[in-house]
Amino acid sequence: MTSFLAIAVSGCNKPAGEAPNSTGPIKVGQFASLTGKEATFGTSSDEGTTMAIEEINAAGGVLGRKLQLLTEDTQSKPGEPATVVNKLIARDGVVAILGEVASSRSLEAAPICQQSKIPMISPSSTNPKVTEVGDYIFRVCFIDPFQGTVMANFATKTLNAKKVAVFTDAKSDYSKGLAKFFKEKFVANGGTITVELDYNGGDKDFKAQLTAIKAANPDAVFVPGYYTDAALICVQAKQLGLAVPFMGGDGWESEKLVEIGQDAVEGQYFSTHYHPDVGSERSKQFLQNYRRRWKDKTPDALAACAYDSVIVLAEALKRAGTTDGPKVRDALAATKNFPAVTGNITIDEHRDASKAAVILQVKDGKYKYLETVAP
Repeated sequence: MTSFLAIAVSGCNKPAGEAPNSTGPIKVGQFASLTGKEATFGTSSDEGTTMAIEEINAAGGVLGRKLQLLTEDTQSKPGEPATVVNKLIARDGVVAILGEVASSRSLEAAPICQQSKIPMISPSSTNPKVTEVGDYIFRVCFIDPFQGTVMANFATKTLNAKKVAVFTDAKSDYSKGLAKFFKEKFVANGGTITVELDYNGGDKDFKAQLTAIKAANPDAVFVPGYYTDAALICVQAKQLGLAVPFMGGDGWESEKLVEIGQDAVEGQYFSTHYHPDVGSERSKQFLQNYRRRWKDKTPDALAACAYDSVIVLAEALKRAGTTDGPKVRDALAATKNFPAVTGNITIDEHRDASKAAVILQVKDGKYKYLETVAP
């Protein structure tokens, strides 16, 4: 890590990215959790990104040049994003960075991209702080104030919940932010937060906290965490006889949720960015192409958002007419009503995407679409 940081610091007085008048492939960096406890996040993202790059290159590339994707694994660990993003910028000379899914890891990398004036697009980090780092940091997903509001309204209006317990991952910026916005809206709706408890991501035993939650007698439980923890929490809640609906955010979306949670996650709810059962012609074409490219695998929201991050970047490169960082940044900021897989994307003044959310329910071991909620 030290050597990469040294490279970044020593190179910060000269512009990052490629040399003017370069004629080879346009290098685009991606950092993703390809291994570790959130590996399905990175795998889905990488599949969506890779497919978009392949399709763009097959159609002739951008600015008369092919895109070259350089991917680094964050291993789902803190510390790794800084190391690999420094490498992508300082050693590899990428003109843009795509990633990450987890907000904490995006927050670690964003200051490096900002200092280097290399545009970074997160496909699906929803914590508001990510784009607050600076004007080179973008995302193509909605943010937690919206997602928290969506789930609070769902709890109030659809589940008719009056009292909710909130169980938050104290180590996750994503979890803490989503919990905050959910609580604010649920209370504003007239609801009561009966108990708030924390866990640490990666814990295996949640029974003490779940016993306290059961004693508080909530109508529902909101767990704004990642799928590995959420699945185990649901399993242990069922073992304790805590038979109320559990809800989460887009961090729940992974085939591993059902694999780990099995019947304990049946009937539970979460919000996310996309579902293949609904969408535009572009969304339907994406589904067909994805299944063809990845051997009949059905894309999740993280794959769709990653695909969108690439096509938004490619469109910005075309409009900029160059790979120059400041000009690409300006073109990304000017993205308006762009027809993407996950819905039309407009980048707002905070460099966030204004777009709808979908709510899904685990039904017969699959993710059933319930409703779309507009911003």
